[in-house]
Amino acid sequence: MAWFVLVVSGVLEAVWATALGASQGFSRWRPTLLFFVALTLSMTGLAWAMTSLPTGTAYAVWVGIGATLTVLWGFLTGKDRATWGKSLLLVLLIGSIIGLKAVS
Repeated sequence: MAWFVLVVSGVLEAVWATALGASQGFSRWRPTLLFFVALTLSMTGLAWAMTSLPTGTAYAVWVGIGATLTVLWGFLTGKDRATWGKSLLLVLLIGSIIGLKAVS
């Protein structure tokens, strides 16, 4: 169950990171509200997962999922340009996340 909560928390990290950018310095209320809700849920889930998973592993997986999804969202929305190099690095990051789960 801790791994499931950790993955959901990682997804929520991507949500709050994207909402933070869309809030334009907290000047837009909807993305700002989404940021605070997603941030709270993401941190709460991470904290809960860390009660049964090693801190370093949990944090690395949480950040890796959030970073990967945030970059992929940028690719999909056209705010970031997909290149072979970025794509290869994302594949390596995903492989590292899977590897951390496999050895835990």
